Amino acid sequence: MEEASLERLTQALSAIRCGAADTEAVLHARVEKALTDCGLCPKHEHKLGSRCRIDFMVDHIGIEVKKNRPESAKLRAQLARYAAFDEVHELLVLAPRGVNLPKTIGGKKVTMMALERLWGISLP
Repeated sequence: MEEASLERLTQALSAIRCGAADTEAVLHARVEKALTDCGLCPKHEHKLGSRCRIDFMVDHIGIEVKKNRPESAKLRAQLARYAAFDEVHELLVLAPRGVNLPKTIGGKKVTMMALERLWGISLP
């Protein structure tokens, strides 16, 4: 299989359509399906170290999924823990709009995708 790139990940994840009422578990399942359908091999709840798990790892890109609006300082601290691991080269965060993150944390590129843009409007 072809190695993951940030572009491939964001393209796969941009196809997700979920409802605002979906649980985080449902969202994780949709993320995993979208990545797998794109030919990627996501590792769910990937253990980076002792008491440190990231929602998904795809090759060297870590993906953190937030259903609710996270507190910016706590999310930055969480991402800094992940960035400290050599196997993590980049971080991708799926979160509601309004989460302000720096472009890099711990020397690792951080990309934010807004979930609300993926929710869209469901019509009968």
